[in-house]
Amino acid sequence: MAEEKKSRGSARERLLAAANELFYAEGVNSVSIDRVIEHAGVAKASLYNTYGSKEELVRAYLKDRHARTRERMARELQTRYRTPRERLVGVFEIQGLAFTEPDFRGCAFVTASAESEAGKAVQQATEEYRIWVRSLFLDLAYAAQAPQPEALAKRLVLLYDGAGISSWMDHDPSVADASRDVAQGLVDAAFAQ
Repeated sequence: MAEEKKSRGSARERLLAAANELFYAEGVNSVSIDRVIEHAGVAKASLYNTYGSKEELVRAYLKDRHARTRERMARELQTRYRTPRERLVGVFEIQGLAFTEPDFRGCAFVTASAESEAGKAVQQATEEYRIWVRSLFLDLAYAAQAPQPEALAKRLVLLYDGAGISSWMDHDPSVADASRDVAQGLVDAAFAQ
């Protein structure tokens, strides 16, 4: 058994994997630190030596999800779409890939933000993610030379948020198709001005 735990990665990696699985499925406040430790198969001292507190583990979990989301989005946008204008709509197709995953439970950042206290590390991590989402659309709108890039980006962010919530709460992955169609309409309308 000890050899099996050892082969699964370092204590840091196992704690982060356990946090990712449990926090995403059940929420950051409802999962105790003892459950994360047990699920990771590490000693309690490992958690405190590695992260210092549950709040810092939650922040690390969110930063890790953010990094993976950002990397996937950048990779997929670059390989699937040729122009910034295509990428503005492509974001919704890439977002929709998550909607079909069996464990999809909506946006981890929305959930964590709803459970966090103002001024805490978790709130900072969720705010960093939001800055990235807004920047993603704004940068693409500018690169596409949209006539009013800020207005278009704001509308697309709203659609992005709504698509994730709708797909999760309605258990309907086809929301990805609808959001992509609406995004295409918004982009076409923005360039028709």
